[in-house]
Parts: sequence; structure tokens; C-alpha cells
Amino acid sequence: MPYSVVRIDDSGPLRVLTLDRPAVMNAVDAGLNAELERAVDDFDERDDLRVMVVTGAGGNFCTGLDLKAFAATGVVPRGRRGFGGMTAIRPSKPVIAAVEGYAVAGGFELVLACDLVVAARDATFGLPEVRSGLVAIGGGAQLLPRRIPRARAMDILLTGRFFTAPEADAWGLLAALAEPGQALLLAREFAEAIAANSPQAIATTRGIVDAIERAGVAGLLPAGDDLTRSVTDSADAREGAAAFAEKRRPHWS
Repeated sequence: MPYSVVRIDDSGPLRVLTLDRPAVMNAVDAGLNAELERAVDDFDERDDLRVMVVTGAGGNFCTGLDLKAFAATGVVPRGRRGFGGMTAIRPSKPVIAAVEGYAVAGGFELVLACDLVVAARDATFGLPEVRSGLVAIGGGAQLLPRRIPRARAMDILLTGRFFTAPEADAWGLLAALAEPGQALLLAREFAEAIAANSPQAIATTRGIVDAIERAGVAGLLPAGDDLTRSVTDSADAREGAAAFAEKRRPHWS
């Protein structure tokens, strides 16, 4: 079945997966979520593919949930693998985020689901869900305090402010900073270096690191998902999405 809102470029052991809804800054609706999940499933099943780079079309990585679609349907696309096709069930092989422009909300949670992050110096990150009456439950609230100092994480989570790639680099979130427009090229260099190593050794090493991190949030992802359903079904969530779609300030209940 062909893809319509993602692009796939397989070259040797490397896959480049591109979110391709540039008109909405690669915001995720049900269609994009389903195609991302299908592409990640295919990557996992292919023995000839060893590393995947995830990026976005049109100069932006991803701005998270398509709030206009959410305002119309009230549904947050999750699927079996979670939001973005990889936040709940991560790929079984290494994944690198190549970030240009905005990687915010669920888009930043996709970044957190990756093993390495390469970002352009002018890239922007953030978890602004609270501004829309939502919760960063796709890994943001659970994982960010484990990746950067807690005070920094709480600032980002509770104010919803954006932060820059140099800030992210200073806090240890990035593997490398790239010049604007060069994030994908540099990410491919990392991917090629990883793919040259023993697949078994890579899988074992990654599994050890992943198990240690996931043990620290064991039980939080399902519990958090249960908690957030009460938020996504709330009047505040509907008002936040409507305010975004109508380009006005929200009026909280």
C-alpha cells in the first residue's frame, strides 16, 4: 500500500523516514499517525535495515497533534505503537532524529523516542500542551525530567515555553548541533557509523540502556495514559483546541 503523508528513502542499511505534511508543519492527524506506525513496523521487520533517521519535510520536524483535526473530532491518534507511531512501542533498532525548524508538543515527544538527536542550530523545541489544556503524555512528562535537570524540565512542562537547540545541547539532549539545513546530512553520518558495527552488539547495548531508562518510568506510561484521557475528554481540552483553530486566547473552565 503506498504512502501519502510520509516519504521513505531506503539506502543500504539506512532508512530515512520523512513526515510529509509541510502545509501544517507536519502536525499529526489520524492518517499520518497510521502511516508512521506502518513505516515503523516495516522497519522493524526488515532484516536489511539497521538504522532509521526520522525527519520532517518543509523545514520543520513536527508540531505534534493536529489541533484543528482534534477540535473537529475530539480524538487523539495513538494506534498500537502510540502517538507518532513510536512513542509507546519504540522501534527495535536505533533511530536518529534530524531536526530542522520546530519540534514541539508531540513532535518533541517523537524526538524523545529517538536514540540520538541531531538538530540545526536554529531549531526550536517545546512541550506547550498545557497552553491548550492538554498533557505531554506521549513521553514528555515521563522522560524529559530523566534527560535534563528536573528544574529545567519543570520549567518547560509547566510554562509551555519553547527553547532553542543551543539550550537543548547545553542540557545534554543533543548528540550534535548542525548548521541550518544540514541536520539530515549529519544524522546520516551518525547512522552510517552505527550501521557499520555489529547488529547484535548494537541491539544488546541499546537494550541495556533502554531497559535502565524504562525501569525508571515503569508503570508510568500506562497510568499516565489513563490520567490523560480525562484531560483529552475535558472541556479545557476542547476549548484549547477550539481557541487554536479560531486563533484566539482560550477561556478555561
